[in-house]
Formats: sequence, structure tokens, C-alpha cells
Amino acid sequence: MRKREILLGNEAIARGVVEAGCEVASAYPGTPSSEILPAIARFADELGTKTAVEWAVNEKVAFEVAAAAAFAGKRSCAVMKQVGLNVAADALMSVAYFELAGGFLVVVADDPGPHSSQTEQDSRAFAHFAKIPCFDPATAEEARDMVAVAYDLSEKYHMPVMLRPTGRVDHARQDVELREIAAPERPARFTKDVRRWVCLPAHVRLNHPQLNAKNDAIREEFETSFDAFTYEVPAKEKAKLGIVASGVSFAIVSDLLAAWGRTDVALLKIGTPVPLPVRRVESFLARHEKVLLLEETYPVIEEQLRDRTKVLGRWNGAVPREGELLPEVIAGIVARALGEPLPEAADPSLKAALEELQVKPRPPMLCPGCPHRASFFAIRKAVPNGIYPSDIGCYTLGVNQKMVDSVICMGASVTQPSGFHLAYRVDGKEQPIVATIGDSTFFHMGIPGLVNAVYNRHAFVLAILDNSITAMTGGQPNPAVGEKLRKGDPGRAVDIAGVVRGCGVSFVRTVEAYDIPAGIDVVKEAWEHARQEKEPAVVLFRHPCMLLRCEQAKVPVRVDQEKCVGCRFCINFFNCPALRFDEEKKKAFVDDRFCVACGVCREVCPHGAIVPIREEE
Repeated sequence: MRKREILLGNEAIARGVVEAGCEVASAYPGTPSSEILPAIARFADELGTKTAVEWAVNEKVAFEVAAAAAFAGKRSCAVMKQVGLNVAADALMSVAYFELAGGFLVVVADDPGPHSSQTEQDSRAFAHFAKIPCFDPATAEEARDMVAVAYDLSEKYHMPVMLRPTGRVDHARQDVELREIAAPERPARFTKDVRRWVCLPAHVRLNHPQLNAKNDAIREEFETSFDAFTYEVPAKEKAKLGIVASGVSFAIVSDLLAAWGRTDVALLKIGTPVPLPVRRVESFLARHEKVLLLEETYPVIEEQLRDRTKVLGRWNGAVPREGELLPEVIAGIVARALGEPLPEAADPSLKAALEELQVKPRPPMLCPGCPHRASFFAIRKAVPNGIYPSDIGCYTLGVNQKMVDSVICMGASVTQPSGFHLAYRVDGKEQPIVATIGDSTFFHMGIPGLVNAVYNRHAFVLAILDNSITAMTGGQPNPAVGEKLRKGDPGRAVDIAGVVRGCGVSFVRTVEAYDIPAGIDVVKEAWEHARQEKEPAVVLFRHPCMLLRCEQAKVPVRVDQEKCVGCRFCINFFNCPALRFDEEKKKAFVDDRFCVACGVCREVCPHGAIVPIREEE
């Protein structure tokens, strides 16, 4: 009897990747995909494979590393979240035309909602745009099963194949059967062939018809096979409604219908949405008077249908055009499609528990002791009238300190200052600008913007918040640290200050992030240099992330109630979870449940009310 184990959805995907014989896996971390690559490394070690598993500096690099391994005949895998696919899009669109030698799986985790992303985009639409097949799993175990099939399809048609889980699949847990490695090792063998591997326009004109032919052939296969992933669940009596569902929406609606005891609703599950097996869907439509179409988050299936007359979907407002299709949302959609009132929830215990516990939601904020909080405070004190562009990472939560004015995407914190600088310069005005970016994000996409600013002589200060970790996505290493994913596989640290100087920046200073007075002085000096020399200046705020549990001196503090005037300055501009406000006393106080005794807040109170606790206290 085969062993079974309860796995996170991302772990199940990783298990499938290793079981399928993947030998090169590369990724950049991003929620909800972050757990996949570490799990690939763990299962590869457990199963004794020689799989190379590495974090890349960004998704484009990860994609191209994995693609080249497939050129050499290896089964490879690139992993990213949905906005990471934007970064890798240039390479994806080109490689789709290639005749690959090895299987190439692209795992893209989407974030409907969104919960931790700057867009709610649907990667199935990207697969359709690139003309590559896409699998859309409904459960963790199905995601694992799809991996092996995707590799076989990739090698049959010599093209990349996408697996598109969403966050509810990535972070679900399910009992999954563990299997042995099915695919044999393939020796690396790159056969030189300019026609095959060089994307010259003349070659593209020949390859594009072949890509279209592959899509037609795959669509026909999806029509006639792949029944494990695309199938009907017929109604047990005359169907009042038909529902076409893809991904986790199928799992949710199946559970809802079972809970409601409905036997008069037929289901068509679509696990292969791109290219869509159109005849299967049209046959289902023909046999039902009314059909509801549930998919996240774009109408990818819907827009591939030739006739949507019977379809209740996004095109006619039956399904919301934005937001996650949560169980309560789908329940309302299905009830309206049936023309019936929404059944009461079978189990109100969760709602009752929340009311009993009096759980009060609060906005996310930086962790207690986070060095970014001190850095933001120093920047604001140094340049109070600045514009503060920022980036994607923990430090985006600087919005709570009024220190983040604009965020676009990774690396844009370095290019936005150039735009702000030019906008004010053409008006003959001087505007202080201090941008913030993390260490991992700087390597990801910050360097080109800095080179551009040096070349064009744009005056602003770039503050690189170096906490020696990729913290927001779970604590992965980055090039500044030099550690790699697996023990015994040493990397080499890349010095951020050296890279900055290599970009041509003449003003580069490093300061301890916890030292607020020193930070204020350095930022003032940096802005003065930038405005005088008409060039960017860079300040590195350096202190390890509190999640690293680094050893440091403890400085317990309290709020002197006599000195506190209730101005809320510490609450509004330092925004530490350990600093609270007593509404009855109109005084601030330190909540010992959250305080990590970093002592930084002593520099914050304008009245000197935050003081160290004496030993006798």
C-alpha cells in the first residue's frame, strides 16, 4: 500500500514535480507560490534525486534558466506568482515558439482577491495569449496529478505547459498519495540548431504556423481524453441548472450542492481551460436550458465560447467581474441562477465563535522591532516635505507611517523618482524625493532604474532597506546574503554597496537602521548631495529582520504617564504594534505582549515620554 501524507497544496505540486523527474527547478518567491521551491528541494533530498533547485533574482531569470535546461533535454520547472509572469512574459512569448527538447513546466500561482498582490490578473489568459496549454487544478491532489500529465504533454508537443493553481489550492491541505519517481534521468544534450533555438523573424514566420497546429492538436486531445480533469457530474433528476466550473470554483460549488442536497443541478468540470475543449462545453450547453459559468478571475472559458446566449457569466453580470469567488459568493450566485432564496448556512458556529471572541480586524503592520519602521521614521524627520515612492515588500506597510506615496510594481520605486524629478524640473522647481526599496527587490528589478537615473542625472535619494532576508514571502535568502536554498550548496554574497557603486553612484552610505539620529543625518547629507550634484544618492539602512531572531541587546521601555501628553505622535508616525493608546486615560502605553525590547521608540516621542525600564523596575 502506498504511503499517504497530508500536504499543503504547494507541497503537493512540488511532490509531483520531483516524482515526474524534474532535474532543474528555478523560482522567485511570491505569495501564494513561495512554498513550492523549498518543497521541491526537500522531496528531491528525500527521494535522492540530483535535482538542481535554486532561487533566481527574478522571475524572468528563473524562466530563462529553466527554459535553457529544457533546450538541453532536461525536464525543468519555473515557479512564480501571477505578477511574476509579467516579468517573465518577454521570455515566455518567445519560448512558446520553440521546439523544446525536454519537458518544461511553468507553475504560476494566481491570487484572486487579491490577498498579497498588486493585481488580480488571471494567468490562464496569459497562457491563451502565448498559445500554450494550461491546467487549472481544483484540489491539491489534482494539482499533483496534473504535473506528470503536463510534462508528458510538454514533451509530446515540445512546448512549455502551464499549471495555474490559485491561492485556495496552494494553501489548502489534503491527504495525498506519495509515489516514486516515474521518469528516468535524461542526459544533458544540447543540439545546436539555429533554426530551432534562435528567434529571428524569419524563423518566427515558420514557427508560428507550427505553434497554431500544436494548439489545434492539443485542443482535440482535450476534447477526447484527459477525462480525469475534464468531466461531467450529471444531475440525478431533470436538471434545473447546468454549471460549468473550473479550478477551485468546482470544488466549492460541489460542496455547496452536496450541503444543500441538490440533485437537480448538473456540473461540467473544466481542468483544461486553454485551449478549451469547445465541443464538450457546447454539448453541455445544448442539453441544458440555463448554464452558469464559474471561473477565477477572468472570463477565459467564457470568451472562447462561440455562443453565450444560454450562459450566465461575467458577460451579463451574473458573476462578478472582480473579486475572489468565495463559498458565500458562489452560494449567492447559484441561488440567484436557480431563482430561489439563499439557503441558511448549515453551520453557523464560525460566525458565533468570532462574535464570542470579539475578534476585531486591524490593518496589517510591520512586525515589532522591524528595522524598516526606524528607517522610515528617520527619512521622514530628515526630509519631511518629500515625495516617497516605494516598492513591493514588507516595507509597503510604511503606508501606516505616511511614508509610502506610490507603489506600482517591483523596481518601480527606483524609476518613479526619475519621473517625479523630471515633472518638477520642467516647471523649474526642486522637489525632495526619497524612494525606498528592499534588498531582494533591488536585485530583482531595481538596478536598471538606478543605472538610468545615473545616466540621466536625476536628483533623488534611494534608501535601500537591507534586512538580510526576503521577509515578506517567508524568509528566503537573496544574493546579498549569499546563502542558497540547500545546505552544502554554497553561494557567494553580492555586496549591495559594490553593485550601487558599479552603477556609477558616487554617494553611497551605510547606516545602522536602529540608529535614528545617524539615519536622519545621513539622509539629509544624501539629499543635499543629490540636489547639488544633480544625481542620485544611495543610503543603505542595514539591520537584520526580526524573523532571523538575531542576538541583540534588549532595551525594555515604558511610557512615562506624567510626560505623555496624549498627542498620538508615536501611534500615528511610528506605528508599532507594541505602542497602544488608552482611550480612557488618553495616554499611550507599551503592550508587553508585542514589545521585543528593541528600544528604538525612545527616539520617537517628542516629549521624551518613552523611557527605558530601570533594572529595579
